[in-house]
Amino acid sequence: MKLIINFFIVLTVSLKFLFIEYFLLVLQRLVHSKKYTKNKTPLVSIIIATYNRGDILVSRTIPHILLQDYKNIEIIVIGDKCKDNTPNLIKKISDKRVKFYDLKVRGKYPKSIIDRWFVQGTKPRNMGMKYAMGDWYVWMSDDDILYPNHISTLLEYAQSNDLEFVTANYQEEREGKVNIVKAQSYDKNHPDFLIGGMPSWMYRSYLKTFKWNIHSWRKKYNRPVDFDLLGRFRFCGVIMGHTDKVIASVPPVFGTNTVGYEAALIADKD
Repeated sequence: MKLIINFFIVLTVSLKFLFIEYFLLVLQRLVHSKKYTKNKTPLVSIIIATYNRGDILVSRTIPHILLQDYKNIEIIVIGDKCKDNTPNLIKKISDKRVKFYDLKVRGKYPKSIIDRWFVQGTKPRNMGMKYAMGDWYVWMSDDDILYPNHISTLLEYAQSNDLEFVTANYQEEREGKVNIVKAQSYDKNHPDFLIGGMPSWMYRSYLKTFKWNIHSWRKKYNRPVDFDLLGRFRFCGVIMGHTDKVIASVPPVFGTNTVGYEAALIADKD
């Protein structure tokens, strides 16, 4: 029964995206494209979904963002109905570019950590696009570290190549080993489609018509929500590019020696 329910939900959502997103993209390009050629110093919105991570946000994540060499930014932090002191900690930050909103109702995610990891943070990310005022969106996890050149590098490359979506390389640490994560294929059906991971994403704000899909975990392929979004960008013809500059770092998740899915499984056991 679960497989049947998942099949029909995935089919319904996919058809909705198929019939709506391409036409909205064409419309948004007609309305907004010109401003991206005229304004060379646009406002950039950094959107962060978080859940009970106030300490790391105020001690590491946000201070690193504020060191950006590109200054026209806003930081939109969306709590997934936090239960700790995250709201109070962030409100103590004096920089007015930092804004915090907490959801009244937490996102409805799968109970299993194996499925939940694929889509957690989806609801606050979608809400973040409603509050963000920038012409460009930058996405990151609440414990990622942005290097000072992060935004300036992505913005310069996107503007120079007239891109709607741009990524770069980033650094991550797993089991004491530091690696550079370069552009890679996220879809086995399209092995030549190479793009960088979410810690290096920047895209034009009119792409907010592409919502983060909370049902992507139900699929048999591209189950992570960022893989799902990349696939829909590719299908609709979003103009994408990648630079090999290193612009961010993904350190081990607190209490583990690794990142991503592996770290989520370890943290859930604790």
